[in-house]
Amino acid sequence: MPAAFSIDALELAIRLGAATLVGAVIGLNRDLHGKPAGVRTHSIVTLGAAVSAMMALTTGLGTATADANAISRVVQGILTGIGFLGAGVIFRDPNGHVSGLTSAATIWMSAALGIVCGLGQWKILFIAIGLSLTVLLVGGPAERAANRYVKKRRRLPPDGLM
Repeated sequence: MPAAFSIDALELAIRLGAATLVGAVIGLNRDLHGKPAGVRTHSIVTLGAAVSAMMALTTGLGTATADANAISRVVQGILTGIGFLGAGVIFRDPNGHVSGLTSAATIWMSAALGIVCGLGQWKILFIAIGLSLTVLLVGGPAERAANRYVKKRRRLPPDGLM
C-alpha cells in the first residue's frame, strides 16, 4: 500500500490558484483574439482538471497517496472528455473553411496544465506554459509571415525569363 502524505490548505490553494491563473492567461489570449472560449472557459477547464487530478491523489480528508493507476485513469478521462468541449468551438463554414482549431487545442492544453497543477508538477508547468504562450504569441505572426513569403515567391517569374 502506498505511503500517505498530507496536502495542507496552503498547498491546496496554491495548486488550485495556479491552475485557475494559468487558464486565465491562456483564455485572455483567446479572448483578445475574439475567440468563443475565453478567460472563464479556460480558467474553469484548468481548475476542474486540477480538482480532478487532486481527487485522484486524495484517499481521505487531507491524506493522499501516489496511486499511479488511479491517477492514470483520471488523466485519461479528463483528456478524452475535454475533447468534446473543444469540439464545440470548431466550426466549418459552407465554403469549407475551418476555424476554432487553435481554441480547441488551447482548451485541451488548459486541461493538461490543470492536471499538472493538481499534481504539483511545477517544473513541467512553468516550461509548458512558457512554450504554450510562445506558440500563441509568436505562432500566428510567424504563420502569416511564412504565407506572405510563399505567396510572393509563387508570383515571381522563373529565373532567366525577365
